[in-house]
Amino acid sequence: MLPALALLTVFVLYPFLYGIWLALTDSRIGVPGEFVGLRNFIELTQDSIFQQTFRNTFLYTGVTTVFKLIFGLAIAVLLNNSFPLKRFVRAAVLLPWIVPTVLSALAWLWMFDSTFSVLNWVLARFGIKGPVWLGNNPWPMISLMVVNIWRGTPFYAISFLAGMQTINQELYEAAAIDGASRWQMFRHITLPLLKSVITIVLLLSVILTFSDFQLIYVLTRGGPANSTHLFATLAYQVGLPSGEIGRGAAISLFIFPALCVTVFLILWYMRRQELD
Repeated sequence: MLPALALLTVFVLYPFLYGIWLALTDSRIGVPGEFVGLRNFIELTQDSIFQQTFRNTFLYTGVTTVFKLIFGLAIAVLLNNSFPLKRFVRAAVLLPWIVPTVLSALAWLWMFDSTFSVLNWVLARFGIKGPVWLGNNPWPMISLMVVNIWRGTPFYAISFLAGMQTINQELYEAAAIDGASRWQMFRHITLPLLKSVITIVLLLSVILTFSDFQLIYVLTRGGPANSTHLFATLAYQVGLPSGEIGRGAAISLFIFPALCVTVFLILWYMRRQELD
């Protein structure tokens, strides 16, 4: 117990408390800061780039989570049936999730390249002029969402598939005898029995997506013109390259209450659905 508590204190509690202290100072790299209270937080709420980042984070998390949920359920339903090469397809579905984020982001960076984009080459075969994916709004944010959905959907699919395979098949057999359609079985048997799995997957996914850094940094670095920053990338840009450690720590701390509210709303909604 004590070793675990010591590790928790050293690697979690101390950095968190130190981050709170830094956020209340005007510290810069190499320059000891002075206590400024809530000034960093007040200035951030009035900053247009931070306001855009706040909107981006919730939009990015909300849109990608909805699509990953839909696609994940669809793939899980497909993989829950018997068909040729099922094991191969299941392994292929996992690939986007098991490949390191930076490597997959670099592959997408090449596909989105303004000069050598394979996506634009395909579109050109059909007489369609492709956009500058990472250059002209709103395409950069859309591109980031597409990559996040592509990468995160396998986690949803495999988790839902594992949940589906624990459901008693006799329930489906009884429903089939009563004349229930596949949609009715899915709606009244599969979904209700998957609610606990869906809740856990949603919570994990929202936490990871909310604090996404690698994908954004590799593809856009928050650009163009700071239009695709999330909390994590803006905190990095302000805290390290710009050297404003106190301000960067304040941005990072905004993740905590925003994430708590989001998680609470998810749990409240799922609990309400169970009671209904």
